[in-house]
Amino acid sequence: MKRAAFVGIGAVVGFVVALTLFPAAHGASDMSAYRQLDLFSDAFERVREDYVRPVDDSELIDDAINGMVSALDPHSSYMNAKEFADMQIQTKGEFGGLGIEVTQANGLIKVISPIDGTPAARAGIRTGDYIATIDGMSVQGLSLTDAINKLRGPQGTKVTITILRPGAKKPFDVTLTRAIVEVDAVKYHRDGDIGYIRIAAFNEKTADEVEDAVANLKKQIGPGLKGYIIDLRNNPGGLLDQAIQVSDDFLNSGEIVSTRGRHQDDTQRYDAKPGDIADGKPITVLINGGTASASEIVSGALQDHKRATILGMTSFGKGSVQTIIVLGDGRGALRLTTARYYTPSGRSIQAEGIVPDVAVAQGDEAQLASLGASEADLPGHLAGDGGAKKPQHIIKPPAGKKIDDFQLSYALDLMRGKVAVASGNKSANAD
Repeated sequence: MKRAAFVGIGAVVGFVVALTLFPAAHGASDMSAYRQLDLFSDAFERVREDYVRPVDDSELIDDAINGMVSALDPHSSYMNAKEFADMQIQTKGEFGGLGIEVTQANGLIKVISPIDGTPAARAGIRTGDYIATIDGMSVQGLSLTDAINKLRGPQGTKVTITILRPGAKKPFDVTLTRAIVEVDAVKYHRDGDIGYIRIAAFNEKTADEVEDAVANLKKQIGPGLKGYIIDLRNNPGGLLDQAIQVSDDFLNSGEIVSTRGRHQDDTQRYDAKPGDIADGKPITVLINGGTASASEIVSGALQDHKRATILGMTSFGKGSVQTIIVLGDGRGALRLTTARYYTPSGRSIQAEGIVPDVAVAQGDEAQLASLGASEADLPGHLAGDGGAKKPQHIIKPPAGKKIDDFQLSYALDLMRGKVAVASGNKSANAD
């Protein structure tokens, strides 16, 4: 009980000091906060003393902090020291696991996007899938962090997950082999006179790899290069500075994105510097319901500056910025939502998404059903401003004709002038 007494005295002393340091106007709110901390101290001690089994103090504190933060919105969380170290490895482009971006929704784990070339992508995991069990254990009642930890494991080990897929008749199991996932952020190839660039994620390597891709495609195709297709479908996002740099690569001037936080002096604006690595050539950007966060920044910037035609389906709608706040050496970090981001025209796509200029469906019915899963469907999401418009007309593959990638095929035909767009996303006609 000495520990409880120490905690209680600490709260009282802190309260007395607070009264002497803060203006009287803050007295009531300070008093309320310290009373709540005293309540937490009492609850903490009761659990330590009376719970059915001994519980490590660090476990209780970690869970308490995570509960406080994760209740704010779907993207805020607490990382202990190990989890923070794992996150740092992930943003450098190499980490262990299955290769999926996930969040928590409806008591289950929802897949935002599988990452190209990873065990999850090879196993056919899709945007909008729900993970119901991990190795036979229900995920209900687990925190998102705990669920992710169960999905991860030593390289070469197997994990079986039960998938609930919108449009599927019943749940099904998928067994995956964990791997050290080396995220190849950018892949590219020429398609005749058009350069195709696939951006799978925004890690520390992305902007450099995009610049290399453009330079190499120029050499491969030569003077006849007609334009570029940038594929951001199922790109779950990543680092803000990389999204800004990639946008800057294709813009000569103007705002790329602005972030606006709780306080007016938190507002930041990021502008493009002169120099378009694509030399003004036409660009088409492919998006879908798995296009989120950093990839939406790029889509929104190029759309607002009319630098690119956005083609596909409405994006995920994650328009919030998370800041990693390190809590001290060996004490982990907070991943805290600190701002919303806005496209150059002042649009917040939070819970709204980027609406394509040309709405083109992929054609797979199960996939189309999964594309209805978005930021707006997540419990506790930050509200949007309701300003986004829905596509008025959606182009679908011809009935009875099998096309492996209809959205890409349509984008290539559009750039080559084989299909005509009447006005934005209102109508499109195939030859």
